[in-house]
Amino acid sequence: MDIRVQRGIRRSFALKMLLSLLLLSLVLIPTAGQRRLDLGGSGPRQPQSMRTDVGGPSFGEYTFIRTIYDSPYRGGFGFRRGGGSWAVDYPEADDNFIVGLREWTGTSLKIAPRPDQIAIMDDRLFDYPLIYFVEPGFLELSDEQAARLREYVARGGFLFFDDFWGEYEWDNLETQLHKVWPDYQAKDLPLTHPIFHSYLDVEEVVQVPNFFNALRGQTSEKGGIVPHYRGVEDKNGRLVAFIAFNCDLGDAWEWINDPRYPVKYGLPAYKVGINVVIYAMSH
Repeated sequence: MDIRVQRGIRRSFALKMLLSLLLLSLVLIPTAGQRRLDLGGSGPRQPQSMRTDVGGPSFGEYTFIRTIYDSPYRGGFGFRRGGGSWAVDYPEADDNFIVGLREWTGTSLKIAPRPDQIAIMDDRLFDYPLIYFVEPGFLELSDEQAARLREYVARGGFLFFDDFWGEYEWDNLETQLHKVWPDYQAKDLPLTHPIFHSYLDVEEVVQVPNFFNALRGQTSEKGGIVPHYRGVEDKNGRLVAFIAFNCDLGDAWEWINDPRYPVKYGLPAYKVGINVVIYAMSH
């Protein structure tokens, strides 16, 4: 079935302003029902999910889907939580992003309260209009998996890539996407592109760092100095993939509940992520 979901999405200037204020308050002002991290001491600590509805059904027109993929990488938080690079920032990033989508946007879109994780060859993939890949610099696709993603996009699906850095990781993603589309081409998207104005106005390309780099006042890693928001279009000119390169949006979602993570990175990470979802669900 065609998984492109066309829904009327209501927007207003007041709601946009409200979203920004709520995002600021998340970082700066403790609120009822918002759990804070224990800030005693100065050492590393685990991020915290803001989700509280852990039971009951989870369904809606949009569900945040993290893609389970093969990779040679078996380190970091993903390994300790039973996954590879696909599991980096999981589950806090997904949970916290869902809170932003559900509570800080005034759309008619019915958003599932909990995210899910889907393997590329799982037939349920076609039930979801957008899938998220973290650390695609370590993505490895078989020919069968590449064909599945090609079919997924042809049937209306949208790919969202985030958190990879430097030329080596970019070259790897390009290699994998050439398996999906032999004539694949990515391009930097101008800030006038509709994806940057589908709900909020994104007016600059911000390099969003991981939590520990942000604490050090550093934004880049692995030689990835310049941030890019890139896209891939199909032969009909439809944008089918959004690529946040030399950026780590997911880490900002993961650590947004820690006041040490700078709001100047947290806000852009949420704005871009929300815009990508709204754009994919309405185009």
